[in-house]
Amino acid sequence: MNNNNNKPFHMLDDFDIRILKMLDKDGRMAYSAIANEMGVSNTMIHQRIARMVEQGILEGTKPMLNEKKLGYDWGAFTSLSLEKDHDSQRVIEELKKIPEVTECYFITGNYTLYIKIIAKNHEHMRQLLYEEIDNIPGIAKTDSIIELGCAFKRNIIL
Repeated sequence: MNNNNNKPFHMLDDFDIRILKMLDKDGRMAYSAIANEMGVSNTMIHQRIARMVEQGILEGTKPMLNEKKLGYDWGAFTSLSLEKDHDSQRVIEELKKIPEVTECYFITGNYTLYIKIIAKNHEHMRQLLYEEIDNIPGIAKTDSIIELGCAFKRNIIL
């Protein structure tokens, strides 16, 4: 199994791209339904998908949750400046302990990390920012912007 998902992978052929497009429309689509639609065997679909998972092209089959429907009405994007950039891994491990921090990116510029936070309401967001995130040792400064809604979210177009 390829443990380095940043290594180059073989070029996707038209067959792989068709499979990925079907899964992008419905990630729960049964392999047998994909096979029937493409006129090939279930085994061939299983092998292709297993290879793309091994290469890191497909990263799982988790459902996309609608945070708003689950009662999380507030979102924020927060930039984090660290006291020392070499503390980033320790800070990341602390951020992982906060379930409402749903994404974390390394960035360039005046900040080191960029995170997405979801909260139930403004008081919950205040508590997350000021009582949890700001108290993580190594964080020097935060800068947040409130999300007013997602215009769209998608995978890369193949």
